[in-house]
Amino acid sequence: MLSRLRRGVARVAEAVAGALHRAGVIDRSRLDETMGLAWPRIVTGFAIMSKNTVDLAVIGYAMGVSAVAGLGYAFAFWQLAKFVSIGLAGGTVSLVSQNYGGDERGRAGLVVKQSLIVAGLLVAPIVAGYVLGAERLIALVGGEGAALSAGTTYLVVTAPALAFEFFNMIASRTYAGVGDTRTPMVARAGGALLNVVLTAWLVLGAGLGVFGAGLGTALSIAAVGLVLAWGMTGRSYFGRGASPVPVGRSGPWLDLGLSRQLLRVSAPLIARRVAEGLVVFPLLWVASSFGEAVVAALEVGRRVRALLGSFSWGFSIAASTLVGQRLGSGEETLATAYGRDVIALSAVVYVLASAAVIAAATPIAGAFVDDPAAVSATAAFVVAAAVSAVPLGIDGSITGSLRGAGDTRWPFVASMIGLYAVALPAALVGLATPLGVGGLYVALVAEKLVPAGLNGYRFRSNRWQAVSRQYRPGGGDGEKEAG
Repeated sequence: MLSRLRRGVARVAEAVAGALHRAGVIDRSRLDETMGLAWPRIVTGFAIMSKNTVDLAVIGYAMGVSAVAGLGYAFAFWQLAKFVSIGLAGGTVSLVSQNYGGDERGRAGLVVKQSLIVAGLLVAPIVAGYVLGAERLIALVGGEGAALSAGTTYLVVTAPALAFEFFNMIASRTYAGVGDTRTPMVARAGGALLNVVLTAWLVLGAGLGVFGAGLGTALSIAAVGLVLAWGMTGRSYFGRGASPVPVGRSGPWLDLGLSRQLLRVSAPLIARRVAEGLVVFPLLWVASSFGEAVVAALEVGRRVRALLGSFSWGFSIAASTLVGQRLGSGEETLATAYGRDVIALSAVVYVLASAAVIAAATPIAGAFVDDPAAVSATAAFVVAAAVSAVPLGIDGSITGSLRGAGDTRWPFVASMIGLYAVALPAALVGLATPLGVGGLYVALVAEKLVPAGLNGYRFRSNRWQAVSRQYRPGGGDGEKEAG
């Protein structure tokens, strides 16, 4: 029975691969490599993004709309800090993949060491600020009453886990940079399951409410960090999974030329991610002017889009790794072909996935809130989030390709234009015109659509290939950058 099922799945997979090849979406051989890297990262993305989503659903069931709104405020601060780690990890995977592809394992390992040092310097003040100033921060973006209390509690409890999350991001991207996305997938998926169990038990069983949800999340993130630390030091998990660029106490920890490269590549990524996180705060403030139900609806929409974004986790990291490794070995034409195929594949997947979410918008909304008016408002945001997920997914593969080349400044500028020149003004217009809440719908779509168009132009220009030459082994310390 099991063998017949496997054969059936294999036949379906082969048929889909053949159809994609014949349609000109992605070359058959490149599909295998892409999906080999992507599917574990997709699972990892769902595992990571499910933590906050599970907390939101359980708290919504147990405590209602006000508590959901409170968690929405807290998530904004958590996400802002996490975006810093994603930016740093993005610079890490760019340099690790190029050096690993150029057979410079020692240099790749040194990149990881310096990334960990920078991560420690960044996360310490963030954790302290969140723990000490949580209530003032939540109130600053519109939290009050029960929502203020819930948001403050959640932020205080989960803030210390950011130290583990920074490490987890760098470890996951290091594994991806050397072509191993399965090891972090297993660790992250295990952490997600642990989070579900702990959150359900602590909230629904032990009756600890928001405190229990935060504690379950913090403990599960820490557990993932401890598991990944084992492999990152070069030790295997039952014979496999040891990092080929291990971090140990021996050997150098600092190389100024490499440090400059890491900061140069990571800085635009961090800036872009921080800007994406910061724009959430005025959006929450706008939403709060329409009431807690709209705040909760906006957050549910953003959570749904984050889960859909898990596909981009896979395709983006596959693009970064495959493009970066080909560039590292001097194969620019092949690097372009890989990037183009991954972008096309992501477009197909996102159109199908977003259509499915739109069709199920009302049931999805009902999983988080139960008041009929709140369900209606939330369903509308779920639809807007699903529409915006299509350009999000396409842009993820484009920026993944650019990131693999070390070309991170252009995506930063593109993101700024989408966020602050289009999305935020659209939301603010809703406050002063009959557009109302519709301004938030426009903002959700525009913040992803505009960067996708601008980054697509950059990829087609091939200027990113010139940028990559300074970051390849023997390419210098990156003092000069191609336009």
